[in-house]
Amino acid sequence: MAACVAGERLSSPTGTGSEAGQASRARRAEKLTDLPTELLEHILCFPVLEHVDICNVSCCCLRLRDVCHSRGKVWGHQYKLRWPRLQRFYPQNESCDWLREYKTRHWVGIQIRRTVESISKRFFMEVPCIGQVLGDSFTEIESLGMPMHFCEDELLFILSTDKRKSLTLKYYAKKILYFLRQQNILRALKSFLEQPPEQQSAIAGAVLVDQYCNPLAEVTLDGISAQLDDIVEKVKKTLRVKNPSHPSLRVAPGGERIRLDDFELQRQVFCALNAVLYEQLQYKGDQLDYYNPFNSYIHQVLLRRKGIPISLSVVYMTLAQRLGVKLEPVNFPSHFLLRWCQKERGSDDIYDYVYIDAFGKGKQMTAKECEYLIGHQASADFYGGIGTTEMLLRMVGNLLNIGKRGEGKEKSYQLLRNTLDLFLTINPDNVSYLLLQARLYFHLGIWPEKVRACAHVHTYTPSRTHLQYKVCSFGQVLDILQHIQALDPSQHGSVVYLVQHTLEHIQHKKQPTTPEVKRRGTADHLEVRYSVGLVMKHKRSGYNCVIYGWDPKCTMSQEWITTMRVHQLPDGAEQPFYNVLVQDGTCRYAAQENLEPHSDPLEIGHPEVGRYFSEFAHTYYVANDELRTRYPDDSEHTDEVARDLYPRPPLPSPM
Repeated sequence: MAACVAGERLSSPTGTGSEAGQASRARRAEKLTDLPTELLEHILCFPVLEHVDICNVSCCCLRLRDVCHSRGKVWGHQYKLRWPRLQRFYPQNESCDWLREYKTRHWVGIQIRRTVESISKRFFMEVPCIGQVLGDSFTEIESLGMPMHFCEDELLFILSTDKRKSLTLKYYAKKILYFLRQQNILRALKSFLEQPPEQQSAIAGAVLVDQYCNPLAEVTLDGISAQLDDIVEKVKKTLRVKNPSHPSLRVAPGGERIRLDDFELQRQVFCALNAVLYEQLQYKGDQLDYYNPFNSYIHQVLLRRKGIPISLSVVYMTLAQRLGVKLEPVNFPSHFLLRWCQKERGSDDIYDYVYIDAFGKGKQMTAKECEYLIGHQASADFYGGIGTTEMLLRMVGNLLNIGKRGEGKEKSYQLLRNTLDLFLTINPDNVSYLLLQARLYFHLGIWPEKVRACAHVHTYTPSRTHLQYKVCSFGQVLDILQHIQALDPSQHGSVVYLVQHTLEHIQHKKQPTTPEVKRRGTADHLEVRYSVGLVMKHKRSGYNCVIYGWDPKCTMSQEWITTMRVHQLPDGAEQPFYNVLVQDGTCRYAAQENLEPHSDPLEIGHPEVGRYFSEFAHTYYVANDELRTRYPDDSEHTDEVARDLYPRPPLPSPM
């Protein structure tokens, strides 16, 4: 059919020149293989043809095999059609063995999918925190020896399919993608830190921090730079009104930077910058929600137009630099600042600088006036300029403190874990944070899969290679503890305590566990009214949720029962209780008398839904194989309840 359509089009009277000549030759052709190569390629690139069709065509004869050669247009078209996201990795006008690339990408896709499909069966009994990685699976992916962008593309393909189906596959694909991207970002951060200080861009460092904490967001340095260039153009427009000959106006976006030496010209830049940033674009310091992590992520600062002193200072300093004015970051206590030197060749005297508060709408202050920001006198050491590395440590430290303030919430644990990884990549010998990292891993149950049989922690001098391995290998608690012992022998007691408990936990994990199977028909379970997969509403609190587990009676501690005032319920703790995933992202344990089926079930936007369910079937969730093993009778019950509660409208009769 494709050949007929193409032939008809080329033989139409509207063709002219070479097209008319090709049409003439096509009319004279007695069979397909007599057609010119360009026309055959055009036919074989018809959208309805897939790779299987091209394989079959190329096996027909030598002529068609030559047309479908590996470096030709046909396989290049098939590759671009199936994997459009990968085109940016192939320079234009460069010869490529498209058939080999197609086979490799296809094979990688099969291996990635097999790995992801196997994870649920192997790790369902674990209790992962949000974003927890599963070490064995990543080892399998890395052992493929294939380009990581092939692996990432397949994971993105899995995530882009029908959002209501393959939920378990997507759940683990998302975790693997999270890990792979973080590993790439850590490698980029290490390369960044190895650059000479004068080549380390503050905005590039801030983007790396942002990317590591938000690996699934599409944050790129090019994208951030483009947004900043847009602001620079607005500043130039304001500058042009008052000084059409200002040197900053001659610099194109992304072009070679200039350096203004005239202080009056620099002052004009600041006036225009403040007018655009704070008056026109309404950037401001977020005083109402100061400890929101979004205030530290550069892409969110640009999106929401608010932040904290250090993030706004990075934006302000970058914009000023692109307009020809050099500013230095100042690690002032409790309030990050920038400083502008009033001497031509720099100075060591803090009174030769003007200090700029980006959080305070670009206000300019003397050294003495800065003390009013913190309410007490500050020594001269606090007014000195710092490098990009010190600035990143301050930025990561702010996020780390936000994670500590999270009061045990899963998102806070993930933020704490991410920022510890970043901080210890920048400053790997910080003993207090190494201990905190070890305790966090212990608390989250992240353990090494293989541990050397050792009863003592041996003092050693860690090599650079070991430090890199330590950072990249999450869960290597014993390695972290050994490093702590080498850095600070006085921590021996804390290290031994954590080592002993780590080894005990690992030994406990080696003992196989059989999941408890709960059948609805047993005498103890006759009072259980609902089943896993049903979308419910809490009668008292009003939240929407989905059931992913149940107990015939409350199994929580007496302290929890008292705190939650379960005894005040009519049926108390002796009624069935349900594990539910709530729309707000929390997991709760609800009494049967407080739940009722939702009148109009909608999808529950909880990050752990895919761990338990494979599909949302319009009105209820379908349990995956692992959850069905634990509750073998619930799927049928859920289906029956859904049919009774939510009858589907009859299909329209055929005309």
